[in-house]
Amino acid sequence: MSDLDREILKKVRQWFAYAREDLSLARHGLTIAEGVPYRLIAYHAQQCAEKCFKAYLVYHRIDFPYTHNLSHLLELCGEETGWIESLMVAEELTAYATAARYPGPEDEVSRDEALRAIDAAALVMDTVGKALVDEGCDQITP
Repeated sequence: MSDLDREILKKVRQWFAYAREDLSLARHGLTIAEGVPYRLIAYHAQQCAEKCFKAYLVYHRIDFPYTHNLSHLLELCGEETGWIESLMVAEELTAYATAARYPGPEDEVSRDEALRAIDAAALVMDTVGKALVDEGCDQITP
């Protein structure tokens, strides 16, 4: 394995580890006794999905722009993956990338929305993690 390949694998693992932390934090947010920050839970779910897609793109050496748009990242992953359709639900998370972080007309997130966001992020993590492992990227555990 070349030094470049090792560096790519290191970056993929980092992206995926950060995604795992975002999902963990989103889930932990549900345990807060009072004043559960559903908007922040949704934000971290979005971040999880975004980082999973970016890990996949890094592994395949596909450049991606600085974006939180999950539809665009899904397109970059390519339809030949076989899992794009099953992850279209993740597109709903895009709005949480910014709207949930700043005051405005769409800053409210309900418990049900936060739970759906976590479910979507977990689906992305499981699907992309399995794809990476199947494609030879070791040490990725969804």
